[in-house]
Amino acid sequence: MVSADTRVRDRPIHRVFPRLDVPWVRLGDWPTPVEAFGEGFLKRDDLSSPVYGGNKVRTLEVLFGEALAEGATHVYATGAFGTNHGAATLLHAPRVGLRPGLVLFPQPTSSAARANFEVLLGAEVGRRPEVMVLPHWSALPWGMARVRARHRRHGGRPFVMVPGGATPRGALGYVSAGFEVAEQIEAGVLPAPERIVLPVGSTCTTAGLLLGTQLCAALGFGWRRPPVIQAVRVTPWPVTAPGRIVSLAQAAGRELARQARAPEAALSRARLGSTLEVDGRWLGWGYGRETAAGKRAVDEFRAKAGFELDTTYSAKGAAAFLEAIRRPGGGPTLFWSTKSTAPLPEPARAALSAVNGRATRWLARADRSLP
Repeated sequence: MVSADTRVRDRPIHRVFPRLDVPWVRLGDWPTPVEAFGEGFLKRDDLSSPVYGGNKVRTLEVLFGEALAEGATHVYATGAFGTNHGAATLLHAPRVGLRPGLVLFPQPTSSAARANFEVLLGAEVGRRPEVMVLPHWSALPWGMARVRARHRRHGGRPFVMVPGGATPRGALGYVSAGFEVAEQIEAGVLPAPERIVLPVGSTCTTAGLLLGTQLCAALGFGWRRPPVIQAVRVTPWPVTAPGRIVSLAQAAGRELARQARAPEAALSRARLGSTLEVDGRWLGWGYGRETAAGKRAVDEFRAKAGFELDTTYSAKGAAAFLEAIRRPGGGPTLFWSTKSTAPLPEPARAALSAVNGRATRWLARADRSLP
């Protein structure tokens, strides 16, 4: 177990805003590396932790800190069956003394979703989370309320996160990530990207980077002009509506302004929206549905970068990145690799054999439809 100290103050955001007073725990290995890829660059957040990497680790450092500061004993992730946020919560929460739980709803089958779902359902005894399986995503508010009510009846203190941890405080993890890239630019690791390409699902990563890069440019740190944030939809409108992303970025700026006593962090909607591009061309038939362009991106990244993308999230963003770096005169472009490449733990077969109901039917359907 790592220290559950919530007074971590050595992240890039603390160097820029030293008076920031927000509970923060230590989970990830920072900074994550930057690698060249053809005419562009890769930000390898897939390597953020050997326990379970990807973009959720930055957000959970803040949200677990908030949960511990509130005296919570249990922390619940919410999302689809293959949720990366859920897998990260399951594997990282015990490291800081929190008991994980999950509120899940069905999604289309894919290899990555099946692998995550098996880990969520097949955790070892002693680490096995409480799992609530809902019939449909629309039942999520009811499921979250039921978890809170059940714990309150027994005197518990649950901390129930929204999908992806997409709250103003959760977004501060990726504000700090923007400052981390600025530090790497200043150190000569890469030229200042004119464009950052990443998949957008629950919007927390995108909103944090949008605010972070704008603040860097305002401070003349890393960037002199803020980069375009090209957010590639992996979930449909209205979840990934530009106005919703900008609203979260603006709320994160207000939170930062309050907690760091830094009014300059509260940027306007117009300013934040000026560098956001939401790209829906790669979504295909919807969330979790594989696309031909995504599969080609998987093959190219496997051959040239030596790691795997997943077809639900990172492959769709990578397809847009490959188009961007092949566009003449596009300027330095950075792809944010958001899907963990750390090996998943082997699920306990005894636990999987005890699963029934909707989860069993979904797994059976995945076994029939996937290699």
